[in-house]
Amino acid sequence: MNNFDLKDLYGETRTFSGRALVFWFVLIFLTLLLVARMFYLQVVQYDRYTTLSNKNRVLLQPIAPNRGLIYDRNARLLAENTASHSVTITKEHTPDIEQTIATISEIISVSERDRKKFMTDLKQRRRPYQSVPLRYRLTEEEIAKLAVNAHRLPGVSVEAQLVRHYPLKDSTAHVLGYVGRINEQELKSIDVARYAGTDSIGKLGVEKFYEAELLGQAGFQKVEINARGRVLRVLERSAPGPGMDIQLYLDARLQQVAEQALGDKRGAVVAIDTETGGILVMVSKPSFNPNLFVTGIDFDAYAELRDSPDLPLFNRAIRGQYPPGSTLKPFVALAGLELGYTNWEHTIYDPGWLQLTKGGRYYRDWKKWGHGRVNLETAIVQSCDTYFYEMAQRMNVDEMHDFIWQFGFGQQTGKDIGEALKGVLPSSDWKKNSLGQSWYRGDSLNLSIGQGYMLATPLQLATATAVLANRGRWL
Repeated sequence: MNNFDLKDLYGETRTFSGRALVFWFVLIFLTLLLVARMFYLQVVQYDRYTTLSNKNRVLLQPIAPNRGLIYDRNARLLAENTASHSVTITKEHTPDIEQTIATISEIISVSERDRKKFMTDLKQRRRPYQSVPLRYRLTEEEIAKLAVNAHRLPGVSVEAQLVRHYPLKDSTAHVLGYVGRINEQELKSIDVARYAGTDSIGKLGVEKFYEAELLGQAGFQKVEINARGRVLRVLERSAPGPGMDIQLYLDARLQQVAEQALGDKRGAVVAIDTETGGILVMVSKPSFNPNLFVTGIDFDAYAELRDSPDLPLFNRAIRGQYPPGSTLKPFVALAGLELGYTNWEHTIYDPGWLQLTKGGRYYRDWKKWGHGRVNLETAIVQSCDTYFYEMAQRMNVDEMHDFIWQFGFGQQTGKDIGEALKGVLPSSDWKKNSLGQSWYRGDSLNLSIGQGYMLATPLQLATATAVLANRGRWL
């Protein structure tokens, strides 16, 4: 009897051997493919992926330079840099900005103004991975709280920085100006590389005029970071170059004396050293605290300054344009002497008025019944309007204009005061071009006593007086 098996052992052996062979071929193929891929990634693409890896773990961070200090003539510090800590957020390391801000708000105080300002600054970032401050001037307690909760705050750092500070506050605001955050318009005109380490720029006054000297040169450091954006170590560092310190002619003590003399009145005081031409005093009242603007002024605080009827933001010393009145008379008198329209012996009788034509308008003297007979010296001492009327009616207005202009009227004075206005020194051409009208002799009479169209700033009057004291010599 034949034995029959249900299993075909030989066939199964053949099938198994074939499958094993295929498996080994596939395994060898996949191994070769994997090796080839590894060779491609680790050898052929080594430079590319090394660069990408470094970008993920290595950052190039700018280092802000120390802004130059500003001193008065006696080496008293007027503008300094003080240490401050702020909490910052780096967008690229923060999964959810809004949630992160909410978490920070649970730990320390963050106002709605802080939040809005942060969002605005975030949109104006100049480069990727640039951290943006959420709140400045943290206390030691707040710094400690943030450190304890660091694990909950990816992309959040506490950064130390130097913040501009003006120790004399209101006293020097209109002289020094202030620094503030770089806005979009300024961003279009600045050298971005020079401002890589800072977000502040001089806005007004000395801070703005000497911005290039005060700024300094940004430094850089290459740092290694972890996945949460925390700095692990500094790999390389290029130190920043500090800005240049500046010493002014300004005398802080005299500045405060002038302020006290003005009291609560609105006005301006300018004093110039006739030996150097340097400005010793430049006061405009009321004033404001420039420290409010350094890290960004509160909207309500700015609105209060802007809308105040006393105009504390207005620099009366260099932008206030006023009729100079009788302060112009010494310069008109010099013009009359120089141009031959009067001399020290020439006298007139002053009844208290002058008429250009019979039956015409009366040009009145400030003294109702007049000064009687006066010469040039008496006219200056007693400020006799009629004497100057009489001289001006014989004088060509353009001659008067050209002579007075030499003392700084009608032009910008102050070599390093960029915001100063020119005032108005009228002439026949000025009236024709500005008003479309001809010049009349009555206009000359008004000009001779510093009235009419004539306007000057306190700085111009101080400058003209200094030139007069120096016998016409400019410094």
